[in-house]
Amino acid sequence: MVSGGRDSVCLLDVAVAVRGADRVRALHVNYGLRGEASNADERLCAELCVRLGVELELVRVGSQERARGGERGNLQAWARELRYGAARALADELAGGLRAPPSAAPPSAVCSPAGVGAPIVATGHTASDQLETILYRLAASPGRRALLGMAPREGRIVRPLLGLTREQTTEYCRVRGLQWRDDESNEDERYARARVRKLLVPALLQVHPAARDNVLRTAQLLREETELLEGLLDAELAGRDSIAVERLAELHPALARLIVVRLAEDAAGEYVPQAGARVGEIVTLAARGGAAELHVGGNVGARISGGELRMVRLPPR
Repeated sequence: MVSGGRDSVCLLDVAVAVRGADRVRALHVNYGLRGEASNADERLCAELCVRLGVELELVRVGSQERARGGERGNLQAWARELRYGAARALADELAGGLRAPPSAAPPSAVCSPAGVGAPIVATGHTASDQLETILYRLAASPGRRALLGMAPREGRIVRPLLGLTREQTTEYCRVRGLQWRDDESNEDERYARARVRKLLVPALLQVHPAARDNVLRTAQLLREETELLEGLLDAELAGRDSIAVERLAELHPALARLIVVRLAEDAAGEYVPQAGARVGEIVTLAARGGAAELHVGGNVGARISGGELRMVRLPPR
C-alpha cells in the first residue's frame, strides 16, 4: 500500500528488492481530500513506480463518495475501509478470482509469496506507528487488546516494517535517493492520532528515554501470552457458540470475562471489549430463571435461555 509518504515509499522499494518488480503491484488511492496536494501525491507514486518498474493500480475517489464519507463523521475510518477494500479487491484479482469494483484505497503494495498461496497485502506501518496505536487504543478503549498493537501478520495483511522506526525509513529513503511527500494532516492536532504523536510520545520519552522500546516490548510479550489465553478459550468452548452460565460462574473471573468477550465479538464480527464487564449481570439474570436478554455493548445482546448463554447480533440502533 503506497501513499507517497516515506514509510510506504520505503516499503515499495524493499518489496521490489525482495520479490522483484514483476511480483509486486502498487496500489494508491487518491481521496481528493487535499486538493492539489492529493494530486501531487498521486504523481509522486506514479513516478516512483516507473522508476522501480512496478505496475500501479490507481483508485480515485469521486466527490459524491467523499461527501458520503464525510457524513459518517470519522473520515479517517472511512478512508481506511476504502483503501483496505481496494487492496483486498486487487489481491483477489491477482489470485485469479473475480474482482469487485474498487471502492477506494490509498497507496499500498501487494506482493505474492513465492509462487504459492494467495497474494499478500503489505502495509508500511512502522514501530513508530505501533507505539502511537497502542497509546491511542489504551486511552480510547478498555481491555488487554489495546496493549497488543498491530500484529506483524493478520490474514493476508502483513506489516514488514514494524521493526523499524520512522527515523529509519526516512534515512533509508535518503540513502536510496527516494523522494516522498509528507501529509500535513498527520500533524493536524484536530485528529487524535496527531495529538498522540506530537504531545504524548514526546512526553513519554521525557519520562524515560527507553519508553518506546519498553512499550513495544510489552506489546510483544502480551501478544505471546495472548496466544496461550486463546488456547484456553478454545479448549473451554470446544467450538461451541454458547456456554452454560453455571459453568461461566465457576471459571476464574479473568477467563469468564474473556469467554464473554469472545462470544460477543464472534457474534458481532467486530471488537466488543466492554462485554467482559457484564459477566456478573449475566450470572444474576440466569439465576432468576426463564429467558432474558442483556445489551452488552456494540450491537450485541446476551441471550440467556435454559441456563445457556448465547450472544446475538442486534440491528443497529
